[in-house]
Amino acid sequence: MDYSLSEYKGACLRYVPLHANGAQSMPYDVLSLCKAVRGYDVVLILGVSGCLFLPVFARITRSRIVVNIDGLEHRRDKWSRFAKWILRRSEAMAVRYADAVVADNKGIQDYVSATYGCPSELIAYGGDHVRKKLSDEFCRSTLQRYGVEGGKYAITVCRIEPENNSHHILEAFSHTDHLLIFIGNWNHSDWSRQLKTRYKDSRNIRLVDAVYDLDILYALRSNAGLYVHGHSAGGTNPSLVEAMFFGMPILAFDCVYNRETTFGRACYFKDEKELRSLLDRDDLDGAEMRELAKSSYIWSRIAGQYVDLYRRLLAK
Repeated sequence: MDYSLSEYKGACLRYVPLHANGAQSMPYDVLSLCKAVRGYDVVLILGVSGCLFLPVFARITRSRIVVNIDGLEHRRDKWSRFAKWILRRSEAMAVRYADAVVADNKGIQDYVSATYGCPSELIAYGGDHVRKKLSDEFCRSTLQRYGVEGGKYAITVCRIEPENNSHHILEAFSHTDHLLIFIGNWNHSDWSRQLKTRYKDSRNIRLVDAVYDLDILYALRSNAGLYVHGHSAGGTNPSLVEAMFFGMPILAFDCVYNRETTFGRACYFKDEKELRSLLDRDDLDGAEMRELAKSSYIWSRIAGQYVDLYRRLLAK
């Protein structure tokens, strides 16, 4: 992020000198809320990590509070029991003190209703920002750099964590002839480093460290023949939404969130055996994924849903 920007597309930008993720996520959110106590009609909170502070914030602000609870953080394996307890309490505070709760996935919306007896607004994420035009020469050189040929490889992009089923994807591909480019943070943890050590010499698996150059990432994703999505936690995952815009067949881990995101029209697997079976099919088609994405995950549509929510809250 360019922290020198003070404005972006008409929005004033303010920064907090902490990391938004990991151990600092809670103080980051609390400090951000303190800076937003006055002067705003609506405060939108993304994620629940700092929502233990909401009982205080709700008393000292006149702003309407909207919380997008994102995924079910307290169910993620990476957190300790204490961290899960904190996140569960934060989630409860978010639902109790928010003027409106946003769920990004029907599975999350059903969870909020069943757990708290609370209605929520269903607003997903956009993904059309991935669409761009790069020169054929740039795409060719990028594919050559990674040793692949357009349409003849599968791709996966994710954080290397157990809940994203990275180990199952790697093991399934290691028993096939299909080429896989797997992009992730391979040095993030002992677990990810162990996976890297185990599969780095596989003849048909390319383990690529996280790619932050969006043009290179676009070239690799847009020219892949398959997208494999192993996420099992959270709601509507942005990387899955983005993949739908590329119009390639999607093989997604079988959970309610992924089925809802893809409207039940992708291909799903529960284990390595089922993934290998999908890889052997020759009738996979991703054209429908692009059309579904264009009708549901356009940012202008998503922004309109938020604006409509804000107007309804302010009209009360």
